[in-house]
Amino acid sequence: MDLSGVTRPVVVPVPVDRAGRRGPTPDAARGKRWRASSRGLYVPADVDSSGVDQRVVEAAAVLPADWGGVTGWAGLAWMGARWFDGAPWGGGRTRPVTLAIGGNRAIRPQRAMATSEERLAPRDLVHADGVRLTTAVRSVCFEMRYALTLWDAVTDLCLACFNDLVSIAEVAAFAHAIPGWTGIGQCRDALPLASENLWSPREVGMLRAWTVDAGLPRPLCNEPVFDLGGRLLGVPDLIDPVAGVMGEYDGGVHFVDGRRRPRDLDREDSFRSHGMEYVAMIADDVRDTSRLVARLHASYARASRLPASERRWTLERPPWWIDVGSVAARRSLTTRQRDRLLGHRAA
Repeated sequence: MDLSGVTRPVVVPVPVDRAGRRGPTPDAARGKRWRASSRGLYVPADVDSSGVDQRVVEAAAVLPADWGGVTGWAGLAWMGARWFDGAPWGGGRTRPVTLAIGGNRAIRPQRAMATSEERLAPRDLVHADGVRLTTAVRSVCFEMRYALTLWDAVTDLCLACFNDLVSIAEVAAFAHAIPGWTGIGQCRDALPLASENLWSPREVGMLRAWTVDAGLPRPLCNEPVFDLGGRLLGVPDLIDPVAGVMGEYDGGVHFVDGRRRPRDLDREDSFRSHGMEYVAMIADDVRDTSRLVARLHASYARASRLPASERRWTLERPPWWIDVGSVAARRSLTTRQRDRLLGHRAA
């Protein structure tokens, strides 16, 4: 594939050039100053191959001139999906970049690359910043179909929605159109479990612990909470509006950042003082959710004993509130509104 149109700060692989003008000479290619990025293509040896963009462009260079595209997590990452870096959601070795090549068997899997020969139509391909990719919805479905677990597939969908690359409805329509494909059952099973308004893999994990491990009613995700005067109290990660229980993931940054922790505590106190039960999920709960489950059940028990008169909060949105709780709502925002209302998510 011709990558001359790539606009990002990456190094495009080049073939051997006997004159040494457009690439290394045969002798230089065998030396220490060049690294083979794939069969017959090279980049300078000091080019860092660990970055996602560099990995994508090295794989894309193998594609035929007019067919195939980068798919799966790598295609989503090139499109700007924040959370997709090739590492499995549960941790482990970074996965290869997958190339969707249809029936073109001239391309074989290589180091750090894999191939998919599944049916490929022209409408499934797009160009972004000089690289040919499969569409976002196809890339998401690919990840979901081949995910190790059902909840990994849920995470794939939720975090593609985070960057508004797809909506759940769009993925559902695509999945409906490819019956019989490998893993399509898992892809479809993940659809009703997903949310368009979860902001990190840990939030998806907390949703799973809340509903599956604890067996509690499905909470709302990142729903704004107001006091009875219409003042915003905060946007908890999860909230059960019937029980009055909310939950948030407190990652390591919440404890390391000396300025952030006091704000977190003040925020927690504000929620409690308005009649809500607060549950925190921490890093240790990721490996073993039993303590989190116990805290959730205890919070539900305390909330059930709280008099209705003590609930001084509401989910009713005041007229000034701008909805950002769905892919459709976020796509309708102006650039200025996105910067103002969603900038904190990128941080």
